[in-house]
Amino acid sequence: MKYDVTRLVLVGLVSGLRSQLGVAAVALTTGPGETARPASWFAGVWGKRVASAGAVGELVADKLPWTPSRLTPAGIASRMAFGGFAAVALSSQERDGAPPVLAAAVGAAASAVGTVAGAYWRRTVAEAGRPDWPAALLEDAAALLLAYTAVGHTDAARSAVATAAGTASGAVSGAVSGALSPSHGRG
Repeated sequence: MKYDVTRLVLVGLVSGLRSQLGVAAVALTTGPGETARPASWFAGVWGKRVASAGAVGELVADKLPWTPSRLTPAGIASRMAFGGFAAVALSSQERDGAPPVLAAAVGAAASAVGTVAGAYWRRTVAEAGRPDWPAALLEDAAALLLAYTAVGHTDAARSAVATAAGTASGAVSGAVSGALSPSHGRG
């Protein structure tokens, strides 16, 4: 049987950029009547709250100077685990979803790619002498857009992720214009 793994790749990439955002996106778009495991873990309000709190916490912690590199073995492994889990949960919601082992492998591999790509982006910006926080906000926006694309198959998904993306978009616009202004030291 042929499986469309595009959404699994996307949610894995999201987890590579922001480890807990992929799981939160799946949680926020899981309906209350979901019975397939592991997606059913997110059907209740507490599953959504825990996943969302983790994602919001990471969005904040990522900007702090003492946050460890995502490229440490523990950082890569945790992102791959979150990516694999998010992909399995997403796939379990589909009638013809990929087998759990395939979904986990695709999500984990895509998460590893997202991890390295995000680190490369941030390093490239730093080497160019630009401040890190606008790059971090742009990475947040990219992760939110990928999350929206991965789970945006229902009206509830579009609404939940679009609200988060709209909030991030305003913050990113202000950050980018501030970072690129001549008064910021670089023209």
